[in-house]
Amino acid sequence: MSRETRLEAERQDIIRAPRTRALVVGPYLNEKARKPAASERSPAAKMEEAIGLAQAIDVDLVDHVMATLSALRPATYLGKGKVEELATRVEAEDIDLVVMDCALSPIQQRNLEKALKAKVIDRTGLILEIFGQRARTREGALQVEHAHLAYQKSRLVRSWTHLERQRGGFGFLGGPGETQIETDRRLIQERMSRIEQDLEKVKRTRGLHRKSRRDVPYPVVALVGYTNAGKSTLFNHLTRADVLAQDMLFATLDPTLRVVSLTHGAKIILSDTVGFISDLPVALVSAFRATLEEVLEADLILHVRDVSHEDAEAQRADVQEILSDLGVDPGDGRRIVEVWNKADLLNEAQLEAARGAAARASKQGGATKPIIVSALTGEGLAELREKIEERLSADRLTFELTLAPEDGASLHWLYENAEVLRRSVGSDGAVHMQVRVGPERAESVRRKFGAEGPAQPAS
Repeated sequence: MSRETRLEAERQDIIRAPRTRALVVGPYLNEKARKPAASERSPAAKMEEAIGLAQAIDVDLVDHVMATLSALRPATYLGKGKVEELATRVEAEDIDLVVMDCALSPIQQRNLEKALKAKVIDRTGLILEIFGQRARTREGALQVEHAHLAYQKSRLVRSWTHLERQRGGFGFLGGPGETQIETDRRLIQERMSRIEQDLEKVKRTRGLHRKSRRDVPYPVVALVGYTNAGKSTLFNHLTRADVLAQDMLFATLDPTLRVVSLTHGAKIILSDTVGFISDLPVALVSAFRATLEEVLEADLILHVRDVSHEDAEAQRADVQEILSDLGVDPGDGRRIVEVWNKADLLNEAQLEAARGAAARASKQGGATKPIIVSALTGEGLAELREKIEERLSADRLTFELTLAPEDGASLHWLYENAEVLRRSVGSDGAVHMQVRVGPERAESVRRKFGAEGPAQPAS
């Protein structure tokens, strides 16, 4: 049998295979038991997000159950009565997979699986499963596999099926005809070490790419934000690209970069990054550090927020926490601009309230005024382009230059290495130009064109 025939047969097996029947359980502490926090979400909002995560993988979501807890049980996380109630329902409704919207210890996971007689995964496992299915590039697959192995290692190693599988993901849901390979810590650690070596090569390659971009040089603008905030839709609108953009958590995973021309002709490199989420597994943050270094190196960071979401403030706090973990100061108003997206989902009163909130936010700690946009309709994007240009030009320098009519080489150099703000031709044929460059190019302009005196800061 040829490879193509075998792959097609495997694909047909997957299509015919019954979908995994799943139940989402939200075990949340009651108000008296949980610690109050400014960014605390309501149990209903947490459950809605957990359902969205479960729907992001290929399962048949049967139902969801919210369990209000007064305390956490060391053995099963849930109380004995709730475990028995779930076991009855799992058996009656033929549930294959129970998704717990919490972080389970290995013992808790194992005890729940014994009691419920079904697969049990926690929030971390679910997010890893989504990432495993969505990674498209070799780099993304390596990063997710490393994070998954670190997670499995902490589970005291039961089994893992990623070495021979017939569908995406990393083995929590399984697939038809899969071979399960029992492994131990040593084998996992050896595989993790090999992946780390490969990721180090990726890191070096990305460093070379960034160096070549600095030599161009185009400023780098990175989009960050909570998953499903509309980053990819905004990226598509600004770049006229065709990146997957769906109303789905983690619709895109691998980073994408495109060159974008701003209002006055300046060019930037726009980078779309993986979406953030509350309680993002530490292993994933660590594994994706090579990718997220695009954010660390960015000249400007656009924090895209879903202003229509009821938990917009809590999502903002989660993104800021992850940025801090990456070494980015979330309070740096000169480097970070908030983009309040999905204005098309607001009614007139809500939109007016958002405008007032944006005006007040700009007066707090010298922060840049948030830009209210709709990536879907294009509303506010012209203002966003101008704001990007304004922020990037704040430290750039402007030169007034005159070129001889026959000096085409210098003219070409300026268009390649500087931002041309104005160009005119005098009666004698001389070319008069106003150009803007970053501080790193200022000395080159002075030497090449004999510009004297300090250049004027860009306005």
